[in-house]
Amino acid sequence: MELKERFLKYVSFDTQSCEESETYPSTDKQLVLLRHLNEEMRNLGLTDVTTDSYGYTMGTIPATKGYENAPVIGFIAHVDTSPDMTGRDVKPRVVENYDGGDLVLNGQLTMRVADFPELKEFVGHTLIHTDGTTLLGADDKAGVAEIMTAAEYLMAHPEIPHGKIRLGFTPDEEVGRGVDHFDVAAFGADFAYTVDGGYEGELEYENFNAAGAKLEIQGLNVHPGYAKDKMINAIEVACELDRMLPADQRPQHTDGYEGFYHCAALNGSVERATMSYIVRDHDTERFEAKKRYLVQCVELLNARYGAGTVRLTLTDQYYNMRRMVEPHPQVIDKALEAMRLSDVVPVVRPIRGGTDGARLSFMGLPCPNLFTGGMNFHGKFEYVSLTTMHKAVRTLVHLAELWTK
Repeated sequence: MELKERFLKYVSFDTQSCEESETYPSTDKQLVLLRHLNEEMRNLGLTDVTTDSYGYTMGTIPATKGYENAPVIGFIAHVDTSPDMTGRDVKPRVVENYDGGDLVLNGQLTMRVADFPELKEFVGHTLIHTDGTTLLGADDKAGVAEIMTAAEYLMAHPEIPHGKIRLGFTPDEEVGRGVDHFDVAAFGADFAYTVDGGYEGELEYENFNAAGAKLEIQGLNVHPGYAKDKMINAIEVACELDRMLPADQRPQHTDGYEGFYHCAALNGSVERATMSYIVRDHDTERFEAKKRYLVQCVELLNARYGAGTVRLTLTDQYYNMRRMVEPHPQVIDKALEAMRLSDVVPVVRPIRGGTDGARLSFMGLPCPNLFTGGMNFHGKFEYVSLTTMHKAVRTLVHLAELWTK
């Protein structure tokens, strides 16, 4: 199956995950694509193909003769799409030999180069974009399609030497639960790569340390005409807390290795309010300092308004994978070489977010992240370069061969 045909097939599946769900996977519709991938791997001749009770779908490209003792590597991608925008009835548009101009998504919506200047870097590429009513699903069905296309190529070309290769497809990455039940031992890889990046050449093995903060604020509501020295307005306490956090440490003012506090939700009334924050920093010491400062802010507000006014639940979510990957420099070196062999200029930079690979690295499976060619994830302006997707496939094929050397 051609790469484009495979990708367009995968984005036709609605696999949106749901943050509020308590099931695993969070939505049954993810299982439809996962079962399809199970069948497709079997049809390609892969072995040890399984889909477990959580939906994790795995398969094996057997080692070529004489390379059975080479390190086992894995390629991993997630099938779910973001809850931020619908992924139902995706209607992709294909643009051959893109000329660098504005892209008309539909009669009312245009993706303008003035707003997305990086489009100029894709002149001559074949682009696939949305019709402006849904996301595209390149995050991460581009990665899924690239892995499956590389697998098909390797199965059809036994003359290419490689060791045993494990493929893994996961649900619920977009809601932060992608590897909650991932069985590293059953996967059986020595090293792995998530194929879940964006811009051509991206190689990421550093990510944020991450925590989530939930705050519950109990106010005291009395008639506003008689509220003097009595009322505690929970909304105002919430706003006061937000003002206590450094203004320059918000997402819109940070870049590179700079961390932040991000207020993701605020709901409430005079009587009661709730807030949620995400806390991020690449540096472990600064990350811990950010969490301590948030705790100190809560303590100050409780001293001011009374014990129990503000309740904080602070939960670590994932950590910077660099600490787990750097002791294995060959994981990075081989990825860089595979890109160069595929006419790709490596772009090594930190992820201002996280991947399944970050958690897997701390579960004993060093797992940096590779590019897919997708851009503007999670929204109606999402697009992918098919030209770059082909380079991603070549990178995976070269990577498989390099692990025999």
